[in-house]
Amino acid sequence: MTITPDETVTDPPRALRTPEPAGGQLHRLPRLNSVLRMSEVQAAELADQPLEDENDQTMLVNMGPSHPSTHGVLRLMLEMDGEIVRRSKPIIGYLHTGMEKTGESLTYLQGGTNVTRMDYASPLFNELVFSLATEQLLDVEIPPRATWIRMLMCEMNRIASHLLFMATNGMDLGAVSMMIYGWREREQVLRFFEKVSGLRMNHNYIRPGGVAADLPDGWRDDVLFLMDMLPPRLEEYDILMTGQPIWRERLQGVGVLSPEEALALSVTGPVLRSTGIARDIRKDEPYLAYDEVDFDVLVGSYGDSYDCYAIRLNEIRESIRIVRQIVENMPKGDYRVQDTKVTPPPRTRIDESMEALIHHFKIFTEGFKVPEGEVYVAVESPRGELGCYLVSDGSAVPYRMHIRAPSLVNLQCLPHKMADGLVADAVASISSVDPIMGEVDR
Repeated sequence: MTITPDETVTDPPRALRTPEPAGGQLHRLPRLNSVLRMSEVQAAELADQPLEDENDQTMLVNMGPSHPSTHGVLRLMLEMDGEIVRRSKPIIGYLHTGMEKTGESLTYLQGGTNVTRMDYASPLFNELVFSLATEQLLDVEIPPRATWIRMLMCEMNRIASHLLFMATNGMDLGAVSMMIYGWREREQVLRFFEKVSGLRMNHNYIRPGGVAADLPDGWRDDVLFLMDMLPPRLEEYDILMTGQPIWRERLQGVGVLSPEEALALSVTGPVLRSTGIARDIRKDEPYLAYDEVDFDVLVGSYGDSYDCYAIRLNEIRESIRIVRQIVENMPKGDYRVQDTKVTPPPRTRIDESMEALIHHFKIFTEGFKVPEGEVYVAVESPRGELGCYLVSDGSAVPYRMHIRAPSLVNLQCLPHKMADGLVADAVASISSVDPIMGEVDR
């Protein structure tokens, strides 16, 4: 069947539909290239043994780990039939830092400095999930202001992460200007983070019991400036890429993933929602105060690279909605719990009280003990379900810590996205997953 350009153009990303009722029919877009998907019989034969047809020989090609478009030290072993990728295998481990094992030798107070370096594009989510797990074991309830500050910082971090995706996705596919624009807007958000936490990245700002410090004077004006600045820039992205015929041709019908494949592979985040499944932990299993703010879960129709791009672009708009509501509803009060067993004394008290000085010394050298137990907590990071499994033996350090990293799980879908596609489309498929290798190898 011949595919005409008019038949392949989907609605702009702002027209992403809302989830269909249960049992609704999901329509998938045909691939734009001329490569047809193999039959199940052919796929099974290929999985068991290499192709043996003397006129159809394959070749193994390594893409990465130093390739600039593999988003870090990711290696892909491709079985090529000419320009067609028949099979692929992601190979990881080139950035392994042993952060999970390191976390078992650090106190719960020190743990934030470790987990924040896993997904370095969205470090605040790592700090959040670790703190929520620790607080469940401690059975402490943080003040409302601390909850809303966490929401504010995480949603702005989601904006920064998706802006980084826009920049790198544009660069991967040849829209070099987008790298400059996306980086420019992200820098504005990072400057706000630096003003609040003292650091542009790897903040250690969200800690068990609340946050490290209250928001600085003038934070509302800074946030509203960013929220007013971003929408016109997003409109520029729409003009530059969304309706651009070359951009559409590079993404539509490329890297298609079906809902059944996504669920079987435990894919989460924008990649799962691109297949039409409206799974978002903020809606389905609300944490912090997400049940008190209004936002939409955006889903795609075809599960291709274009839907992944469109969802992330529009999730920036949804995060702007959430941040504006947070600014309006930010409560007053403490920014951390006042439990002396968990919270160090105020800095001013250290100069006035010997007891405060001793308490400060002990909590930062020995940490605080956490009751025995185990817990699993999950949050919705920019890449999907980020989970933290903690086991406590009653000491001041975790007995076991394991992170359910969405980048690692989502990488499983790459062989499905890249199968029987052109090698030129492999970069688009990798970029659509938006993996962070520091989170993959941990």
